[in-house]
Amino acid sequence: MPRAHVAAMIEHQAESCAKLNSPLYAALLRQVAQDVRAGGPCADAVAGYETAPGPDAIALRLLGGVHALALTGQAPDLAVHYPSTGGTFDPDQPHAGWPAFRATVAAEMTWVRDWMSRPPQTNEVGRANLLIAGLLQAAQSTPLPIRLFELGSSAGLNLRADRFRYTSDGFAWGPRESSVRMENAWRGAPPEWLRKAAAAHRALTITERRGCDLSPIDPLSRAGALALRAYVWPDQTARAARLDGALMEAARVQAEVERIGAAEFLAGIRLEPGALTVVWHSVMRQYVPAMEWAEVERELDRLAAASTPEAAFAHVSFEPRRVGEQHHFQLAVRLGSSAETVLAEAYPHGLPAYDPSGPGPRS
Repeated sequence: MPRAHVAAMIEHQAESCAKLNSPLYAALLRQVAQDVRAGGPCADAVAGYETAPGPDAIALRLLGGVHALALTGQAPDLAVHYPSTGGTFDPDQPHAGWPAFRATVAAEMTWVRDWMSRPPQTNEVGRANLLIAGLLQAAQSTPLPIRLFELGSSAGLNLRADRFRYTSDGFAWGPRESSVRMENAWRGAPPEWLRKAAAAHRALTITERRGCDLSPIDPLSRAGALALRAYVWPDQTARAARLDGALMEAARVQAEVERIGAAEFLAGIRLEPGALTVVWHSVMRQYVPAMEWAEVERELDRLAAASTPEAAFAHVSFEPRRVGEQHHFQLAVRLGSSAETVLAEAYPHGLPAYDPSGPGPRS
């Protein structure tokens, strides 16, 4: 793939970072794109990974590998520019950290190239904000103990979503003592359907927590925690705090993540009497090949067709969907074999959520 095309892909991710309030990464990626065009060390770092799955794979893998170096003290000159490592980012001097970034890539090429071989593993905790809302709505319709299954789980942090605390205008749900605090979870007051469901279910009974991932991460290991922290953008400290809290909850609440593909994982799931079986996923569909996703949909249809009031099924998703000329990240819930309902929208990282019938997202 020509360098110019790779650079354009990286610039596209730079614009996404700017829109998602990471001016640090937006500035760095614009410089990375120039370095790739010029055949600099960043071009050497990404060579061979141009066709990695996912539209943002090249940029996020590179950024994650370099961030890990800063987090582990191996890039002190860069760390002074990263808020995640106690440094400072000055928006009036957006390119101040670029020389240190480029020098780090050049000096630690073996490390960076090894990191580029791994798929991005964000496991964004903020997306639990939408998932738990969908789960509460499903529980409101079918008040049974819940078996929870997640596709593309990464480290399985969001399998503990019921252990997080969510607050907004006049609204609070989840354990007061939770290590994960999601403040301003909704733009304004949450919708009436969520308030009713939350009032009816002050806590959820989850009897099983299982997920799947092709490259699962152990959140209780040092290497696993580092990988997760490395993919949180260093100037977004609130996201980092949520991740730290979720790692603490992972140590308290057991969940299993299997190294298996989504379709094969679903093929092994059967509904059980006296339980609501829920399959959920968030911002992972884009990484699944079309042929496999068709198998996933067949398995979801199988479970939906088998659903009964005594052995029920729900599908909860938070995924990007095309709405007109744009992609909106939407929470959708399907109860049994009924039609899917779009309940809410949110920013890609899950906060804040908002009513899809109202105005779109605001910066």
